[in-house]
Amino acid sequence: MYLIIFDCDGTLADSQDTIVRGLAAGYAAVGLQMPDRRTALSIVGLSLETAFLRLVGEQNAALVPQMSEAYRATNRAHREKGDEYDPLFPGAHDVLDILSGREDVLLGIATGKARRGVDYLLQVHGLEGRFVTIQTADTSPSKPHPDMVLQALAETGVEARHAVIVGDTSYDMEMGQAAGVRCLGVTWGYHERAALIEAGAEVVIDDFDQLIAGIDTLFETREETV
Repeated sequence: MYLIIFDCDGTLADSQDTIVRGLAAGYAAVGLQMPDRRTALSIVGLSLETAFLRLVGEQNAALVPQMSEAYRATNRAHREKGDEYDPLFPGAHDVLDILSGREDVLLGIATGKARRGVDYLLQVHGLEGRFVTIQTADTSPSKPHPDMVLQALAETGVEARHAVIVGDTSYDMEMGQAAGVRCLGVTWGYHERAALIEAGAEVVIDDFDQLIAGIDTLFETREETV
């Protein structure tokens, strides 16, 4: 049995507008000027408090709780109003349909999002029940700490050599490396190909249509070397 663990933001869902809106609310709440969009989005993948701390620096650490609460509050308000939520990237739903129908595959999620946000995303896109393990910032340290992947392995009983993390940031690849699983990077998210490879991506793809072949290649390679 193989376990495929997906990141959410930048991998499954195009959440940049939601993230920027939340970050802007956080900065406004404490009267700081928000950095440019590219800099702001460079922290996607980290848990919220870690992300804000990375952006504002230790000298402003005392402001991070207030910024984080403002981020959560604005996005919570949009969810409660029923605003359209983050779209899936093209091809994501079809690939998840195929993978969830395979008898040799289990699906999981490891994300810096809160569980509430993940549950809403899955509900909006009709993906409830597809993922047998969901690891979030509510119960694990921020990426690149390996805890999310290790918890996913423990919950499913899958060995690390039979698991792969699919993500768009160097934090995902570093997390996977630390947990001893295979690492597959995607280029449609927030970090560039070179950063993914440097962080440990063994395969990097540019389109969801390449995902299944990329995963199969990784596992075939592992079987040949064990």
